[in-house]
Amino acid sequence: MGEHLTRREFGAASMAAAAALAAAPSVIAATSDPGASSKNRYCAFVKYLGELKYDELAERIAELGFGGVEVTFRTKDGYVKPKDSVKEVPRLKKALEKQGLGITIATTDFLSADQEYVEDTLRALVDSDVQRYRVGFYRYDLKQPIVDQITAIKPKLASLAELNRKLGISGMYQNHSGADMFGATIWDLYYLLRDHPPEELSCVYDLRHATVEAGEAWPMLYQVMKPHITAYSVKDFKWGSRRKSVHVPLGQGMVDPEFYKALAKSDYTGPISVHVEYVKESAGADAQLAAIKRDFETLKKWMTA
Repeated sequence: MGEHLTRREFGAASMAAAAALAAAPSVIAATSDPGASSKNRYCAFVKYLGELKYDELAERIAELGFGGVEVTFRTKDGYVKPKDSVKEVPRLKKALEKQGLGITIATTDFLSADQEYVEDTLRALVDSDVQRYRVGFYRYDLKQPIVDQITAIKPKLASLAELNRKLGISGMYQNHSGADMFGATIWDLYYLLRDHPPEELSCVYDLRHATVEAGEAWPMLYQVMKPHITAYSVKDFKWGSRRKSVHVPLGQGMVDPEFYKALAKSDYTGPISVHVEYVKESAGADAQLAAIKRDFETLKKWMTA
């Protein structure tokens, strides 16, 4: 689909995106970061910066001009392991605050409230003034009925929403591309999010993944999801071999800059997180930071055009 999308077709999608941004109501104000230094609180996803200690991470991210970080709290590859969160979250917060930064988004692999370390981690985050966390990804078993699986996911996400309400934190689900990914089509995620206020359970919207999955229809699906969005993830892609999408530097792929120009003109004031996925983790922190800087500069050009 995306390989044959023309410039004219993308222009039409851009106009539709701008219309969708203008037409859909905004619910972000209730969950936007207080004291943000700019209209949009830019943060850096530090998934591949695990080699940096807290103080160095804070210093180097601050040098790039970000207001905060999106940090992984995952069992296998987390910058902070959930089992260590009670001890480590305050230490990380302290290091970040020295540079005027904060934990804007905590990215987890939590899928239900009864998962190990969920409540301990979320309490630690709330105690450190973190307002948002990203939940894990659900995957479909393509050999089983899909609708039945959506029905089974519903109470699990509802349990997180209930815990979020009790603790005072917002859980967010990111739309992702892939044949087996819950939320890739937007509609399945919408049917579960619509039962919850966004300050309890909402969406991190990723235009890269939305464009992969919806082609020319993503502006319509964006309007469906818009009232439930409380954060944005930013990255780019192109079509590779076997019609698979591959990550590329921002501005060198299929993601439409007009979307971010329209977002900048909207009343949105929440987090915008810069994700770099095209540099191998083994490349090291300097290469990762250089890519983050490059993509951030591209994004700011779009947002201030």
